Amino acid sequence: MSLNYDYIIIGGGLAGLQLALEFGTDRFFEQKTFAVIDPSLKDTNDKTWCFWEQGKGKWDDIIYKSWERGLFISSEKNIELDLLPYTYKMLRSLDFYNYIRSRLKDLPNVTFITDEIESIDEASCIAYGSKDSYSALHIFDSRITGDYLNDPETSTVFQHFKGWKITTNEARFDPEIFTMMDYRLKYQGSTSFTYVLPLSPTEALIEYTFFTPFLTEEAIYDHQLKTYIETFLNINEYQIKETEKGVIPMTTYPFHKDTTPRITKIGTAGSWVKGSSGYSFKHTEKKVTQIISNIKRGAEPGEDLTNKKFRWYDAIFLDVLARNNEMGEDIFSKLYSKNSPQEIFKFLDEETTVTEDLKIMFSLYHPQFLRSFFRKTF
Repeated sequence: MSLNYDYIIIGGGLAGLQLALEFGTDRFFEQKTFAVIDPSLKDTNDKTWCFWEQGKGKWDDIIYKSWERGLFISSEKNIELDLLPYTYKMLRSLDFYNYIRSRLKDLPNVTFITDEIESIDEASCIAYGSKDSYSALHIFDSRITGDYLNDPETSTVFQHFKGWKITTNEARFDPEIFTMMDYRLKYQGSTSFTYVLPLSPTEALIEYTFFTPFLTEEAIYDHQLKTYIETFLNINEYQIKETEKGVIPMTTYPFHKDTTPRITKIGTAGSWVKGSSGYSFKHTEKKVTQIISNIKRGAEPGEDLTNKKFRWYDAIFLDVLARNNEMGEDIFSKLYSKNSPQEIFKFLDEETTVTEDLKIMFSLYHPQFLRSFFRKTF
């Protein structure tokens, strides 16, 4: 016999918990029951999310650190980024998990379940887990498959990284300015860079990041991190307090095609990760708002969750990067030297007009973009 709910959310990560919070705190749904099902207890800090926004935001109470200034560093130039009116904000995943669970734990209509969903019967809207089965009127599913890896029409670049949170005995960092990208330390013909989030004068999160069609071995991240810290930051004495690593698919694969009237794919599985940047936090917030709006007006929850124009832009960019991965530094150098941070953020937030889009695209011009334009258009 299945456990019955009005809505089931499979996955208690970024997308699932943002959606659960909106359901649980909106009086429109107070007579509805919800279950959030995840195999993990989400009781460790397994990742860091960063995003930009203007002014105060709904997550400010749990923001770990924020910056109003940044740096872009290439082999040839240093570009200072004055972000205002935007602020770049850092949020630790454990703080996010704990915050949302604390907001929802006493609500009688919300249930957290530790189980791994193995399959879904769409006709009956039943999710089968390793421990039990669960039925609902609608299921929100954040699981992805590896199908995108074998799709010849898809351009895929992996954003993969490893980060060390280090401390030093002496003040070595300026906590008021972060480094968005530093391309001085390269890895053989790839788009790879270092990302630095200074947390205090003696503490920073330093990540070595790849935007590549391939993955790499653990030892390579460690070597690049060690080299960057010792050679470019001139720090020889430090302690590694935490590590984190991840792989984010930056892809044009239409994950959202698996959304149906009874099952809405969410998160990465719903194509919510921005293909050209890998950022997802604020995009998730927007998609969740759209889902809530859809339900309230009687539409299917998954209606109008994708923007065809920006998916096309992302497809062109990813095609260039996948075929010419060594061009990454040049592409991003043009982006940051010919556009303001405000213009870039607005474009990546998918809030620009066609005129503003054209300004960004012309700033990146290279014959490879023209070739990719025709490949992805005709």
